Amino acid sequence: MHELLQSPLERLAMDLGLTGKTVLITGASQGIGEGLARTFAAEGARLRLTARRADLLDALAEAVTRDHGTEVQVFPMDLEEPGAAGALAEAAGDVDVLVNNAGVIPGGNLTTIDEAAWRQGWELKIFGYINLCRLYYSRMKAAGGGVIINNIGNAGERFDADYIAGTTGNASLMAFTRALGGRSLDDGIRVVGVNPGPVDTPRIYKLLRTRARDWFGDESRWEELRDRYPRKRPASVAEITDAIAFLASDRSAYTSGTILTIDGGIASRASII
Repeated sequence: MHELLQSPLERLAMDLGLTGKTVLITGASQGIGEGLARTFAAEGARLRLTARRADLLDALAEAVTRDHGTEVQVFPMDLEEPGAAGALAEAAGDVDVLVNNAGVIPGGNLTTIDEAAWRQGWELKIFGYINLCRLYYSRMKAAGGGVIINNIGNAGERFDADYIAGTTGNASLMAFTRALGGRSLDDGIRVVGVNPGPVDTPRIYKLLRTRARDWFGDESRWEELRDRYPRKRPASVAEITDAIAFLASDRSAYTSGTILTIDGGIASRASII
């Protein structure tokens, strides 16, 4: 198997100088969040993990501790709840790296996404990211520095009427990240965004089945849509998490106020898939 497609457990650590750094990852129980936990653990970082599912967090903590011997603390909570961001910051304490990763905005067009669904999707991903940035920016500034990475999504670049709440929300997070990161190095803090395209997680296959049903009237034709991707596949989780680990490291110390797009060129193709 090509090295880039292997899981972090199957590869040698990249030795990015992250040993002993404390990393807080939201939405850490599955998908990219789980991959981030494994990647940072392989680099020797101490983990602070949060998500709704306590059982998944506990299983992940046990696995990364067994495999890497790293320190892991888990904080099961719903970041949509009022005051949750503050409660998390109080419980997790100061960190060197914050990775905002929690939240899924529902698909649909202007007529199918009602106000309640739109607001609920934005509450966790958009305002959740902003609230944690606000809390941890001041903590990092007082501590002398830190890194904030916002995992956003390439829909913020490829405007999609069938994902209108998500494309609008992601575009706003891109603007927020650039605005905050443009001056953050004055305070010793780097703020960076990452825009994955399709990633090999259950969510992308659910999306493909939905699109196949909407476009072809037959969700079993989802593979036809996958085959339109670069290399006829989505990105592996490791292809995203390795890049985020690099951005979090001092090897990327001059990177701030920018967005790294990892989508095989999709955002440059004038095509959403």
